[in-house]
Amino acid sequence: MDKGISYLLGVLKRRSLPALATFAAVIGGAIAYLAVTPRQYEASARLILDDKGVSVSDLGRNLTQLSSGTSGGASPLADQAELIKSQRVLKRALTKAFPSNNGNSPQSKLTIKDLSQGLRVKIIPATNILEVSYQSKDPVLAAQVPNAVSQAMVDESQEAIRREAASVGKFLATEALPEARARLKDADADETNYRHKNGIVSFDQQSSSLVNSLAAVQNQERTLSAQLQEAQARDASLRKVTDAKALNSAYATVRGGQDEQLKALRNRLTEAETKLIEARVHYTEDHPVVQGLISQRDSLRKLYIEQLNRVSPGNQGVSPSTVAGDQISQDLTSKLIVNEIERSAIENQLKAVQAQQVTLQAQLSQLPLKQQPLTELTRKHQEASDILKLLQGKYEEARIAEAQQVGNIRIIEASQIPTLPTSPKRTAVLAVATAFGTILATGVVLLLELMDNTLHDASEAEELLNLPFLGVLPKLPAKTLILEPSEGFLDNVSLVEPYRMLFKTLEFRSPAQLRLIVVSSTISGEGKSVIVSHLAAVSAMLSWRTLIIDADLRRPVQHTLFNLTPKPGITDVLDNNRSLVEAVQPTDIENLDVLTCGELQSRPSQLLESIAMKSLMEEAAQEYDLVIVDTSPLSASADASCLGRHSDGMILVTRPGFTLKEVLSRAVSELTQNRIPILGVVVNGMTSSTEQYYRYPVDSPQPIKRLVGLNHTPSGREQGAGSREQGKN
Repeated sequence: MDKGISYLLGVLKRRSLPALATFAAVIGGAIAYLAVTPRQYEASARLILDDKGVSVSDLGRNLTQLSSGTSGGASPLADQAELIKSQRVLKRALTKAFPSNNGNSPQSKLTIKDLSQGLRVKIIPATNILEVSYQSKDPVLAAQVPNAVSQAMVDESQEAIRREAASVGKFLATEALPEARARLKDADADETNYRHKNGIVSFDQQSSSLVNSLAAVQNQERTLSAQLQEAQARDASLRKVTDAKALNSAYATVRGGQDEQLKALRNRLTEAETKLIEARVHYTEDHPVVQGLISQRDSLRKLYIEQLNRVSPGNQGVSPSTVAGDQISQDLTSKLIVNEIERSAIENQLKAVQAQQVTLQAQLSQLPLKQQPLTELTRKHQEASDILKLLQGKYEEARIAEAQQVGNIRIIEASQIPTLPTSPKRTAVLAVATAFGTILATGVVLLLELMDNTLHDASEAEELLNLPFLGVLPKLPAKTLILEPSEGFLDNVSLVEPYRMLFKTLEFRSPAQLRLIVVSSTISGEGKSVIVSHLAAVSAMLSWRTLIIDADLRRPVQHTLFNLTPKPGITDVLDNNRSLVEAVQPTDIENLDVLTCGELQSRPSQLLESIAMKSLMEEAAQEYDLVIVDTSPLSASADASCLGRHSDGMILVTRPGFTLKEVLSRAVSELTQNRIPILGVVVNGMTSSTEQYYRYPVDSPQPIKRLVGLNHTPSGREQGAGSREQGKN
């Protein structure tokens, strides 16, 4: 996103002048239009269709016309809007507005047709308001016409309401009201007779009483049901503990345990059984003592059973084993009897309550059946009463409307004399002109941008060529183009660092050390020779023994950049007049030599494609750490392509706003097809982009040459070459 914004700002900056000129032309045309167009004034008044004041009129209209809610029916506001434009209303408006016009006044020439053409009626959405407006060159006339039309509509509405009110009042007095009174009388008689026949005084009170009674009975039923469940639970527990099967047996058990004679018999029977047990220990079963004790025990047991049956209800037989002889058993059995009696009483009471509940529910269910006819009679009575009240109210409204000035339209806002013209609308015209000017200026910018076939920035070059991007180089000041020792270029950190980054990029990206580099461009003027000289200076500054070969034999400039003589040079070496060591010229920058062009010849291509040139480049690569060859542009000759095949790679130089995209693309395509290695692309001459990438925040930069020995240590071959150079010097 940031990249897109930067590109857009760059485009606007490049095309700002034509864009501003186009925008200014459109604004100027709008100002001229405003100056020559005649002024028109417009005034408006507002009317409201008052529903509250026209209830009588609504009734009369419902009796004679379709309802506004009917599909395809009339709309009251639309009717009034059309009525305003009618001949009758416009004629009344002209009479009211200009009752005493003289023949020379502009208003006297105003006709109904002119008034109809200039008049505008607008329905305000979601309201009952109409806006009447009129436009004229005369502001006074523009204000008079809406007021006159509005007053004419009010008068027309009042007359129509009076006529309609008289008609409605007559209908109500003679037909509607007598019929409504008779209907109310009949409805009242029917309702009274029905109430008397069915014994209904107040349905609501009777319903409330039955509901309350039923609720009380239901609560009582729930209480008794809970008590019955509790009694049944106690009964089950007591029966389980006492092992009683029936109420009579339980009663006999308690009586048997509490009777004094039975207690004495049980004690005697216990003593007899004890003696019998002791006798059986000492005697046999046939012994007279044992037999006597058995006879005595049986007699006592028989007597005990007879006495036990005596105390049981109905003299029923009771087992002696079930008699509650101890106090706890007697108490539990007594509680069982009491609980059984209470349970029986609760059951009887619950049955009575349930019967009462059924009776109340039956009575309550009969009430709606009796109420339905009564509700219908009550509704008819209420309807008859409401209709009578409504008709009486309408009759009174009709009498008042007929006697007074009643209308369904009133003026809520009168028109005022306008002080400012409404046409042409200055703000709207200028806004449209601004928008159109902006669009047109944008179109001009886009058109110029589409017609421009030159590179603009580094990212565009990278996307276009699909080649490695080596770096962005700044636009150098004029005083730094000629290199001098310890001055200008090498002492300026902000200018040296881009070339140092370019040098390091080449060094880091290459799998092997680069010995021989060819630098070229597509067309002349892209700064390739300056880049060669400054890149070589940075290489030498970093202790690389560097040689520049000026192979641009058509327009050589390296000797000018370093203040050297053009001869001896490359032509002298190729003609075998001098050796490489004899032809190179040292510069004021340590570790940097230059092989200038030499004496120019008429056939430079023949020299550059010779075997001697290939040998020269191989020898230079052996003698120096880095050899940079400056060649002619690719579009001017094939020199760069020929020399590039003998090098480690070629650097292409581009310049924003100068390099043509088509020429650059074609040159890269030809180099690729010819299998000439391309190291990458360098963008030269950038200003704003370079500033944002290479701003170096130091106040007093130290000379870079003091750090020369820290970056590169010459090899033995380099030291030997240096010794030979010193010996030569």
